[in-house]
Amino acid sequence: MPTLALKVDVDTFRGTRHGVPRLIDLLRRHEAGATFLFSLGPDHTGRAIKRVFRKGFFGKVSRTSVVSHYGLRTLMYGTLLPGPDIGRRCRDILTATRDAGFETGIHCWDHVKWQDGVERADSAWTEAQMQHAIDRYADIFDQAPKTHGAAGWQMNPHALRLTQRQGFAYASDCRGTHPFIPVCQGEIILCPQIPTTLPTLDELIGLDGITAENVHDHLLALTATPKDHVYTLHAELEGMRLSNVFEKLLTGWRAQGYQLVALKGAAAQLNITTLPRCEILRGEVSGRSGTLMVQGREFLDDYAN
Repeated sequence: MPTLALKVDVDTFRGTRHGVPRLIDLLRRHEAGATFLFSLGPDHTGRAIKRVFRKGFFGKVSRTSVVSHYGLRTLMYGTLLPGPDIGRRCRDILTATRDAGFETGIHCWDHVKWQDGVERADSAWTEAQMQHAIDRYADIFDQAPKTHGAAGWQMNPHALRLTQRQGFAYASDCRGTHPFIPVCQGEIILCPQIPTTLPTLDELIGLDGITAENVHDHLLALTATPKDHVYTLHAELEGMRLSNVFEKLLTGWRAQGYQLVALKGAAAQLNITTLPRCEILRGEVSGRSGTLMVQGREFLDDYAN
């Protein structure tokens, strides 16, 4: 039976407070597993206004109705309003997610700061940001995190090295087609990557006649041929205004014969000694502004052993 791993990115205070509990209820009704990756520090969503200079930003904003999905108050956090500390104020929701049987992991400390700053950051900045998140996670869950999924699929070589150094069992920091051992600038990183394989709702809605009413049909067509997949959803979208779309997807994937699992369910099938070594680099993804980490070419000989 093919597996479809569900990876939940939780970006904001609002998404944590309102989207996560709704997703827990929805996933439990459908007996589906999932991995919740939490933003653990301040919500500074309003500072994302700096992205106006990024290629494709205006097109994405106009298609995805940012205000309706995130709420006006969220869009003022970090500018006109102080950013609430998500991990501190939502601790009970995070532990309730674990207690409901779902895998938890790290998304980031400060979502906007990481997504907009990590590409050009040095090792000290990168390690400090990741360590803040690791320390907060350990304080909340009384154990070290086992998985990491980068905000906006944004990483740099320092961050990739840290996934190995910090002892993550696996990570999901990029887009791609199948699990692999990443090779960054010629260096093997011994932390398997389980990449997101399917497009997200905000990348699809508003393009090529795809709407909120028919986007599930498009995604189900992509999974019609049995194959292991990873789908990234967002607490702010599938957990709120687009929850009906996600329910249609869950029903459709079950009908297609998929086992709906957390990332750890996908990781349990991996043999690290036989995973392919693939380049990890920056590239573009249709429907998303800027560049992000993507799976590159496979090394057939040079890194075989």
